[in-house]
Amino acid sequence: MNGGADTMAPSATSMIAATSQRIGAVVLRHAFLMRTSWPRIFELMYWPTIQMVLWGFITRFLLTNSSYIAQAAGVLISAVLLWDVLFRGQLGFSLSFLEEIWSRNLGNLSVSPLRPAEFLVALTVMSLLRTLIGVLPAAGLAIVFYDANLFALGLPLIGFFACLLMFGWAIGMMVCALILRVGQGAESVAWLAIFLIAPVSAIYYPVSVLPDWLQVVAWMLPSAPVFEGMRAILIDGTVRLDLMAHAFGLILVYLAIGASLFLFAFHVARRRGLLLQIGE
Repeated sequence: MNGGADTMAPSATSMIAATSQRIGAVVLRHAFLMRTSWPRIFELMYWPTIQMVLWGFITRFLLTNSSYIAQAAGVLISAVLLWDVLFRGQLGFSLSFLEEIWSRNLGNLSVSPLRPAEFLVALTVMSLLRTLIGVLPAAGLAIVFYDANLFALGLPLIGFFACLLMFGWAIGMMVCALILRVGQGAESVAWLAIFLIAPVSAIYYPVSVLPDWLQVVAWMLPSAPVFEGMRAILIDGTVRLDLMAHAFGLILVYLAIGASLFLFAFHVARRRGLLLQIGE
């Protein structure tokens, strides 16, 4: 009997060791994958930091402006809806591009008569459609449930919408250029990039809440003047054309940079044959 027990013990031990090795191999595989992909490591630290910074500034603003709370509901809901235009515009562009990668169709497009500039325009059209489908129902429900009418902004709403949508396109172009450059491992940047600018876009609070050095950064983004202009209409009843002009001036710069980076990265990837390898 003792001999039988002795012969069974090594078998059980070896089974546990083999199981541990297999588990360790999978963990090691993902550890190596994470070590060689900086976007994956960055993503782990990203969301807690962004949430802490964003809501820290919101709390700081509300604590020093108690009179704002009485009229905050309509302003905050309008800010959320306009922010969603920027978010959906960028994500709609990036996801349309990523769907070509996931379906292994990017290589086929590169050898078709479709020009890269035409592909770029097609992605912006898809972004517009995705944004309208996502934002319009939400804007209607905000009127029904919260009596917050985003359309009360009037004609300036068209300018705000166009500015944020085009800024989303510009960010989407830069994200797609990065994916073309470093591969599909950077696809998580499509979700990270837009929230990186959220704390300095003055979505829920004025630019003046930010530290002085961050205010400089905020005014270098088209989003901050748009949200400042929105609050000027809803709170003060004033249309700030100077803020609108500021935003559109910056938009032209960002669109030029984004389109140039995308077209250059696409050209390099096609010349090196990388378009056939992305997604594998």
